[in-house]
Amino acid sequence: MLPLALFNAFAQQNSLFTRQTKIIAAVSGGMDSVLMARLLHAAGLDFVIAHCNFQLRGDEALRDQSFCQQLAANLAVPFHTINFDTTQYAATHKISIQMAARDMRYTWFEELRLQLGYDVIALAHHQNDTIETILLNLTRGTGIAGLHGIRPKVGNLVRPMLFLSRDEVMAIVKANKIDFVEDSSNASVKYARNKIRHEVVPKLKELNPNLENTFQEHLQHFAELEQLLEMQLENLRSKLFIKHQQEIHIPIKSLQDLKPQNLLIFGLLKPFGFNVTSVNDLIDSLGKHAGRKFEATDFNIILDRDKVILSPVKTDGNRTVTIDEQTDRTKFGSNHFDITHTILPYEIVNNSNIAAIDAELLSYPLSIRTWQQGDYFYPLGMKTRKKLSDFFIGQKVPLHHKDQVPVLVNGNGDIIWVAGFRVDNRYKITPGTKKISIFELTEL
Repeated sequence: MLPLALFNAFAQQNSLFTRQTKIIAAVSGGMDSVLMARLLHAAGLDFVIAHCNFQLRGDEALRDQSFCQQLAANLAVPFHTINFDTTQYAATHKISIQMAARDMRYTWFEELRLQLGYDVIALAHHQNDTIETILLNLTRGTGIAGLHGIRPKVGNLVRPMLFLSRDEVMAIVKANKIDFVEDSSNASVKYARNKIRHEVVPKLKELNPNLENTFQEHLQHFAELEQLLEMQLENLRSKLFIKHQQEIHIPIKSLQDLKPQNLLIFGLLKPFGFNVTSVNDLIDSLGKHAGRKFEATDFNIILDRDKVILSPVKTDGNRTVTIDEQTDRTKFGSNHFDITHTILPYEIVNNSNIAAIDAELLSYPLSIRTWQQGDYFYPLGMKTRKKLSDFFIGQKVPLHHKDQVPVLVNGNGDIIWVAGFRVDNRYKITPGTKKISIFELTEL
């Protein structure tokens, strides 16, 4: 028997979905996601199956893709799939294969959700995934924010399997004779998460066989502690942060009086990109080394005699760059834009740094600039317009980042593409498109 009552109770308790919710189920073919699909089906919910082929495991990846397609057919639900060039994406963005796969799948899931007009994306994480995430966070030094693990619901992402441990999933799958496919890379310990799964967690379970339940009991406490800390930090920011145009001034004496000092100063500066090492060096320098500078990606800190000066990294991104029909490359701020043209057939690449536009809708000269108050566009998949300021809030773009986002503008004033985020729905490729202009954003 499937644990349908527990599944429904968990979903209701955490407000994951109702019988009216339209769900995209992310299914890899492994036992966790297959069981999730079976539970969604048994609960009579409206869902589709979405599967990513990262083209990293040859025939095995094709086997997984075929299995998921057959599963969708067996459950009589729609099936959506996509093939990614994961290796190329990782190389282009100078990130790991694992991070590339994560970026691409989450981006595609959200694009598919908007395209279909669905409500949520269901992911099959269970209790052991939470344990592994917390242990990974502890090794990486993410602070108290890393202790809450994986939440049941974050935005449009829901995780209805968090009421089960891995052993419970295995037992249910075996008892119900549910077919699934095994990813051979799961057995490799060259990846940090797998190393924790296969080597660290078993040792911890020798000390505490009830490890999953113990962690689960403490997750709520961790989440509440994080919430309490964030409330305190917001209160401190309102008291200590003195705005001077684009700069923020913080009295050194106020920072020196904070207790616990390291925790609170790190919390205050973390949103601006400063890591633990930089914050510790800053604390050691307070009141001693006037003129010393600390750098993060988008912000700098300069120690004055009696204050810390926090200021955004200055770029030339506020100017406007013009693109005419002959332009094939241009520079804007700390980015390059490459422009190419092609015709159908064209395979759309799932990459937020690449925009494929219906060329016949372009009115030259185009321009690239930063956003302006009152800007709006029609995000891909939406038929209603959205203010760019609201879009940035929805995408959780930090205030100090949004002024550096390039915006591609048509000659008629329409926003064509919020570079690195979303194409305007009015300029997307359609079956009637004849010529395509491709814009690619590359960071210098």
